[in-house]
Amino acid sequence: MGDHEKSKTGMVARGFSRRSILKGTAAGAAAVAAGPALFNIARAAEETIRIGFPVPLTGPYGSEAQEQARCAQIAVDQFNAAGGLNGRMAELLVRDDKLKPGEAATRTLELIEKDKVHYVCGSLSASVQLSVNAVTKARGIIYVSISQSDAINEAQDFSKYTFHEAMNPHMTAGAVGRYAFPKLGKRVAFLIADYAYGHEMVRGFKRAGEPHGIEVVAEVTHPLASKDFSTFLPQIMAAKPDVLCLCNFGYDQMNSLKQATGFGMKQQMQVLAPALLYNQRRAGGAAAYEGVIGGANYHWTLEESVPSAKAFNDVYRKKNDGAPPSDYGAYGYAGVGALLDGVKQAGTTDTDAVIAALEELKYDKYKGTQYYRKCDHQSVQSVFIVKSKSEAEMANEYDVFEIVDTDPASEDMLRSCAELGHA
Repeated sequence: MGDHEKSKTGMVARGFSRRSILKGTAAGAAAVAAGPALFNIARAAEETIRIGFPVPLTGPYGSEAQEQARCAQIAVDQFNAAGGLNGRMAELLVRDDKLKPGEAATRTLELIEKDKVHYVCGSLSASVQLSVNAVTKARGIIYVSISQSDAINEAQDFSKYTFHEAMNPHMTAGAVGRYAFPKLGKRVAFLIADYAYGHEMVRGFKRAGEPHGIEVVAEVTHPLASKDFSTFLPQIMAAKPDVLCLCNFGYDQMNSLKQATGFGMKQQMQVLAPALLYNQRRAGGAAAYEGVIGGANYHWTLEESVPSAKAFNDVYRKKNDGAPPSDYGAYGYAGVGALLDGVKQAGTTDTDAVIAALEELKYDKYKGTQYYRKCDHQSVQSVFIVKSKSEAEMANEYDVFEIVDTDPASEDMLRSCAELGHA
């Protein structure tokens, strides 16, 4: 993907660097023949710590995926600049999974068998990450997922090799619901992307709403990557909800919000978007998103109070013409960064040693302290409740959200280990 290629949102997708490495018996033999110095270079290259990174660079989630790759590369660059693992450098091998489970499985298998990666991080879909996880756990490869999913932590899909850096729908929808339902009304409607992510978000909202006595007045599903919501939105308007929960993502979120705004729905009900996306807000414009409340793992204005956020923002800005990083980009940074912290703490790339190190790791990459819960390897972290600003409220083009509340990092916001099927 070229440095000036644009995503469908019109935002520039800057390239991310990749270093080629010497490998294979032919290269090794040539290096030996050329003398000890070249042989040592070849050995060092063969010892590169390789991290596979399958994400949907093309397709409806391309903007977020490109951000994840850029930020993951920053984590690799920082690891290498600090000397790597006793001189062993890391390399990020980015692959396009095209947002398709089969494609993701194929690319992941190639990364493991052909590219000989030590670890895998990435994916950006509930179903795609389960496909990647199935491949990695069958081959004993650590996988750090950076996309929301409830199922990946459940005993049926989980293995000791599975780590989940992203928030999950139970955390995200739960935090937004606990904030919104007591304030905004009990009649609730759902617009649902008809795949795992959408339905898991609905479940999270319903559980959060039970103590507040919410009444579900409509549940309307739509296909992934829908462009026309005119057949779905009138059903919701007819139900007259106090609150509309948009349980969708990426372009689906942006398109449904634009059309809901055009229908005047925001004058009739409060709109919630559990994962309220920075990139899509910037692409969709202030008018479509104004007043929408949602959850976020990150917003760059955290730099005002969190030192690690400022450090992350500063390095990103230097590489990206002064622009701050996005929420989903931060997942790429933390997913790879925490993995490499675990490698460094273990002092080896040995899989079991790195797993043990990650289970004990306390890390602060961009938002405050996080850690992986031992039973299911879910990253325990804060959830931020954000509200989208009007154009008049924005200090600059990047100032799109106001953080209105925070759910602090706590295992209390997670489903219990027993509920997930862990002994």
